[in-house]
Amino acid sequence: MSNRFLTEELKQQKTIATIFPMIFLGVAAFLLNVVASRLISLQREQIAGLKAFGYSNFAVGLHYTKLILMITAIGVIAGIGFGVWMGKGMSNIYMTFYSLPFMIYVLKAEVIIAAVLISMGVAMVGTLYAVSSAASLPPAQAMRPEPPAMYHTTLIEKLGLQRWFTQPTRMIFRHIERRPLKSFMTILGISMACGTMMVGGFQEGAIKHMVEVQFGMSQRSDLTAIYTEPTSQRSLYSLQSLLGVEHVEGFRVVTAKLRFEHRSYRTSVQGIAPDGSLMRLLDTRLKVIDLPPEGIILTDYLAEILHIKVGDMLTIEVLEGDCPVVQVPLVGLAKEYLGLNGYMQLNSLNRLLNEGHVISAAWLKVDRLHQADVYAELKGAPRIAGVVEQESAIKSFYETMDETILFFTYITTLLGGSIAFGVVYNSMRIALSERNRELASLRVLGFHRSEVAYILLGEMAVLTLIAIPLGMMIGYGLCAFLAFQFDSDLYRIPLVLGLKVYAFAALVVIGSSVISALMIWRNLAHLDMVAVLKTKE
Repeated sequence: MSNRFLTEELKQQKTIATIFPMIFLGVAAFLLNVVASRLISLQREQIAGLKAFGYSNFAVGLHYTKLILMITAIGVIAGIGFGVWMGKGMSNIYMTFYSLPFMIYVLKAEVIIAAVLISMGVAMVGTLYAVSSAASLPPAQAMRPEPPAMYHTTLIEKLGLQRWFTQPTRMIFRHIERRPLKSFMTILGISMACGTMMVGGFQEGAIKHMVEVQFGMSQRSDLTAIYTEPTSQRSLYSLQSLLGVEHVEGFRVVTAKLRFEHRSYRTSVQGIAPDGSLMRLLDTRLKVIDLPPEGIILTDYLAEILHIKVGDMLTIEVLEGDCPVVQVPLVGLAKEYLGLNGYMQLNSLNRLLNEGHVISAAWLKVDRLHQADVYAELKGAPRIAGVVEQESAIKSFYETMDETILFFTYITTLLGGSIAFGVVYNSMRIALSERNRELASLRVLGFHRSEVAYILLGEMAVLTLIAIPLGMMIGYGLCAFLAFQFDSDLYRIPLVLGLKVYAFAALVVIGSSVISALMIWRNLAHLDMVAVLKTKE
C-alpha cells in the first residue's frame, strides 16, 4: 500500500513538473522579449554605426544573441542552486511522510543539461523577433530617431464615453490600445501569477474538505476496534459495557473481487447497520443515503472504473471463507474521497455469506474523559487485533500534511509573487524609459508629479485589475486540471476553492503591484526634465 501511495505521489509531481515550468518559462520569455526590444530601440544609432563600418546582419544578431544567452546563463546558475535547495527540502518531506530510512537528493547531469538547453531555447525563441529586428535594421533608417507613436481614437471615444473620463484617464486608455499585444501579454503574465498562487491554497482547502467529509460527516466514530476473526454480534454488549462507551455499531468487512462485464476490481465489501449513526453513506451531493435492504452501493469512482450504473447486476467474488460468488443489483452511489468500497446492509451481507450474525470490527462513540482508558482496555483485549483512534489519526495526518502543504504553498507563493513583481515592475520600468520625454514634457507644461505618476502607474493599475479576474479563471482551470489528474483509486482531490484562496491570490498580485509602483515613484521624483528634453529620443 505504501508503494501505491508513493507511486501516485510521483505521478502528481510529474504533472506539476510539467505545468509549472511551462508557465514560468513563458513569462520569462515575455520579459526577455520586452527588455531586449527596449534595449535595441535605445541602441538604434549604435546598430547603424556598426553596419556603416561593415558589420553584417549576422554579426549584429550574434552580438545580441550572446547578450541574451549571458543573461539566461546567470539565471540558469541561480536556478540550479534554487532547485537543489528545493530538491533537498522535498527529500526531507518524503522521508518524514513515508517513514523512509533515508532519501538522498541526487542531481543528475542529464537533468542539468536538459534544464540548460530548455532555458536557452526558450530564451532564444522569446527574443527571436527582437534580435531579428536589430539584425535587419537598415543603417539609414537606424540613424534616424524612432518615429513618434501613432495614436488613434479609442473604443471609449468611439462609444461617446469620453466625457465621463478626465484627460489623463483617456491618455491611459489610449496608450493601452496603442500597443494591444504588449498589454495583452502583460495581463497574461500577471494572470498566470495569480493562477499559480491559487494552486497552493487549493490543495490546503481540498485536504481539509476531504477530512471534514470523510471523518466529520461520514465516519463519525471515536474508536474503531478490529477483531482477530469474525465474531458474533453479541460481542457488542461487552464493548457497550465499558465505562465511557456511549454507543457501539458493528460492521463486517470481506475482501472481494467486484466484476461487471469484462472489468473487475479487488477491494472490500462492508456490511453496516442500516440505521447507524457512526457510519453514514453520503451521495454525490453529500446527503445521507438510506441503505436499502437488498443490493449494493458503490463509491462513485469505483462505479466509473467498472463502467456500471444503477440497476445493473454486479458479480461479487468473495476471497475468503468458502469463497462464494453472488450477484447483486447496484442500487446507489456514494461519495467518498479515500479508498474504493462497496456497502451493503449487515444482515444482507451475512445472509449472502451464510455466516449468521457476525461482525469483524466495531465503531465506538466514547466520552472524551474516558477515551484513554477505553483505548487501553481494548488494546489489552485478547480478541482485539488493533484499535484505531480517529482523533489521533486525523491529528497526525494534519501535522504531516501541514508540513507538505505549507512547503508547497510557500514555493508557489514565492514563485507566483516573483512572476507578478517581475512582470509589473519590468513593464513599469520600461514604460518609464519609453515615455521619459513625454512625461518630462507634461511636467514642463505644468502637470504635477502626482498627475504624471497617475498616467504612468494608472496604466499598470488598469492592466492589473483586468488580469486578476482572468487569473482567477486560469487558477480555477489549473486546479480543476490538477484535481482531475490526481484522481486515483487511493484518494480523490475535491475541487474546493473558497473565498480565501481567491482573496489571497489577488492580494499578493496587488501587493506586488504596489511595491513596484513605489519603486517607480522614486524614479519619477528624480526625473530631470531638462536632461530628458535635451535627448534626441
